[in-house]
Amino acid sequence: MEVKLLNEKVTLLPQKALWFKSRKILLVADLHFGKINHFRKSGIPVPAKANDKNTELLINLLNQTKPDRIIFLGDLFHSHYNEEWEVVGQIRKHFTFCSFELVLGNHDILSAVQYERHAMIVHPVELAIGNFILTHEPLTQVQEGRYNLSGHVHPGITLSGTGRQTLTLPCFYFGKQQGILPAFGSFTGLARISPKKEERIFVIAENKIIAYSHA
Repeated sequence: MEVKLLNEKVTLLPQKALWFKSRKILLVADLHFGKINHFRKSGIPVPAKANDKNTELLINLLNQTKPDRIIFLGDLFHSHYNEEWEVVGQIRKHFTFCSFELVLGNHDILSAVQYERHAMIVHPVELAIGNFILTHEPLTQVQEGRYNLSGHVHPGITLSGTGRQTLTLPCFYFGKQQGILPAFGSFTGLARISPKKEERIFVIAENKIIAYSHA
């Protein structure tokens, strides 16, 4: 689904990514690679197949869009080093046509050596692309004429059905000067948001993007 941000068209993808087609830039937030391995090593029974799902989704997305740059909006890797980081490295080596870049998030605590090993360009705080400011956490203030795109929140919207049934689904959030991407990782959880009337919400449901209508 196409939307306009600062009079520029971007495409919202059901894989929970944002595609700047004119710039050939792919934005992805909160993959949390390594989280499942981290929990399993701590004795928490988490299905290992979730790792494969994240990897497969990322590879398919890169094959589909063929970006010049993929920019991760923080929390690419969940915590300290584990073997899942080498999977990220294998993906990086396969897609040599694409620049892999990371705006550091609060979970990105690997050493600089690890990022250098996999030719990952690191932006410690933020990255400016035209009038867009890319960060991990939403900025508390955004300069007039600029637009902040971030992750961190893992936004979700709760839908109500008949019989008092509710379902919380991941979503894209767009306010006047800020947009928040959904978490890409399949084992990340959701934070329920309550949008105001003027804010735009796009829900991801059954591999489709649906505009959310709210009063």
